[in-house]
Amino acid sequence: MIQINRAQQEKWRAFFLGNRTSYGLLFNALLYLLLIAIGFVYLYPLLFMFVTSLKSPEDLLNPMVQWVPTQVYLGNYVKAYRVLNYPTTLWTSVMISVVPSLLQTAVCALVGYGLARYRFWGKNLIFALILATFIIPAQNTVIPQMLTYRDLGLLGHINALLLPALMGQGYKSAIFILIFYQTFLSLPKALEEAARLDGASDLMIFLRIALPSAMPAFIISVIFSTVWYWNETFLTVIFLEGGMQSLPMQLAKFVQAYENLYPPGVVNIFDRLNEAVKLSGTFLNILPLLLLYFVLQKWFVESIERSGIAGE
Repeated sequence: MIQINRAQQEKWRAFFLGNRTSYGLLFNALLYLLLIAIGFVYLYPLLFMFVTSLKSPEDLLNPMVQWVPTQVYLGNYVKAYRVLNYPTTLWTSVMISVVPSLLQTAVCALVGYGLARYRFWGKNLIFALILATFIIPAQNTVIPQMLTYRDLGLLGHINALLLPALMGQGYKSAIFILIFYQTFLSLPKALEEAARLDGASDLMIFLRIALPSAMPAFIISVIFSTVWYWNETFLTVIFLEGGMQSLPMQLAKFVQAYENLYPPGVVNIFDRLNEAVKLSGTFLNILPLLLLYFVLQKWFVESIERSGIAGE
C-alpha cells in the first residue's frame, strides 16, 4: 500500500512539476501565460489600429463603441488610399527597398565569403572599417555622403540607393557582412578541398557549395534589409531630394495631403480628417511588410534557427 501511494505521489509530482524528460503542468502554464502576455503587448497596438480604422464617424463619436464597431466602414481606407496615392507610392516603395536589398545581400555574401575563406594582408583593417560603418551614426556621415553624391550626380535619383548597395555600403551592410562571414566560416574545409581536387575553380566553389549552404543567411538578410530600407526616411529623403515618394514619406505628410484633397472649409463633417483615417493610412503603410512576413514566415523562422541569429 505504501509503495502504491509513493508511486501515485511521484506520478502527480511529475505531472505538475515535471521530470527529466518533460516539463510539468505548472511550468507549461507559466510559459504560455508569459508568451500570451508578450504577444498581447505586441499585438494590442496592431489590433487597436485595425479596429479603429474600420469605425464609421458615428462609431468614433459613440463612447459605447470600443472594440466591436456597429458596422464595417471601409470609407476610411478609400480616403487613405486616395491621399497616399497608393499604387504609385507602393511601387516606389518596392523599388527603393526590395531592389537595393537584393543587391546588398548579393554583395555582402561575396564580401563575407572572401573574409571568411581567404587570408590576405589588411584583413583586420577591413574588418575595423566595416564595423566603423555600423558603429558611427549615419547622421555623422550624411553630409560627406550628400556632397559626394552631388558631385557624382546621384542626388534625386534611385542610383543614390542602388550604387552604394552594389558597393557593399547600403543601409547597415556591416551586419549582413558579419552574418555571411559567420555562416561561411562554419563551412567545412573538406568540401572545398574535395571540390578543388575535382578541378573546381574558386567561383564554382562559391556558387555551387558556399551559396546553397548559406540560404538561411540570404533569407534573413533580404527580409531585414527590405524592412530597413522601407522604414528609412531620413537618408532616403536627403538622397532622393523628393524625386520619389515612398509610403513612409507620404505618410509623414498625410495631414497636409489630406487637407489638400479634402479642404476643411469645403467638405462635410463625414469627410473631415479623424483618427480612423490616420490609422487607415498607417495600416496601409505596414500592410506590405505584414504580407511579406506571413508569406516568408516558415522560411524566416527556420533560417533564424539554423543561423543562430537572435534578431535585432
